[in-house]
Amino acid sequence: MKIKEIQDIINFIKKSDLDDVSIETENYKIRVKKNNGNYTTTELPKEVKVSAPQSQQEVKKVEEKKESISSNNLIIKSPMIGTFYRSPNPESDPFVSEGDTIKVGQTICIVEAMKLFNDIESEVSGKVVKILVDDNSPIEFDQPLFEVEPS
Repeated sequence: MKIKEIQDIINFIKKSDLDDVSIETENYKIRVKKNNGNYTTTELPKEVKVSAPQSQQEVKKVEEKKESISSNNLIIKSPMIGTFYRSPNPESDPFVSEGDTIKVGQTICIVEAMKLFNDIESEVSGKVVKILVDDNSPIEFDQPLFEVEPS
């Protein structure tokens, strides 16, 4: 799918009452979602191979992270498969750190997917309690990235 086609879909949603459009073909799947004037586009290959954790230690780490999340806190999840980056480049400070206060629409990380760098914006306001993913690590769709105490 070409960038122009994606832009046409976004413009169509802007002009309509639709909040969410998903398109799926043999080669790709795309979802465009309207969220208070913010637009998110995701283009993923139809088939993605996922590797399971390679060691018992990695499995234990994932389980510990799941258990440590408080029920009162909100979880910001990945909107796509890719590589998680905490900063715009290796020399820069991270977008957010544990203990920082974030606002709706603030860039909190970057996810590289298919050689495209996607700014991920917060959909919640609050204090970052925990960053659940290591910098420069592969992530899955809907994987928890941040634990946020809502404000």
